[in-house]
Amino acid sequence: MSILNRVSDDNTTPRNIRRTAKQASDLLLDESTSLAARAANAIDLLDQISQDPNMPMYTRTRIWNVISVLEGIRD
Repeated sequence: MSILNRVSDDNTTPRNIRRTAKQASDLLLDESTSLAARAANAIDLLDQISQDPNMPMYTRTRIWNVISVLEGIRD
């Protein structure tokens, strides 16, 4: 969560990437679904945005780090 918040608050990152990081953070906080489903949905969003050519390399590395942590979440 802290990494996603850092990405969404970083003004050097393009707006669409910040918005997606915020959406992924919001998905993880939504308790209406299981934790594994929330993680899978967040991974899907982050994986799509990680292909953006306008993303700075340090932000891409942070996104990949978040994805790797979320992949370890199981029900």
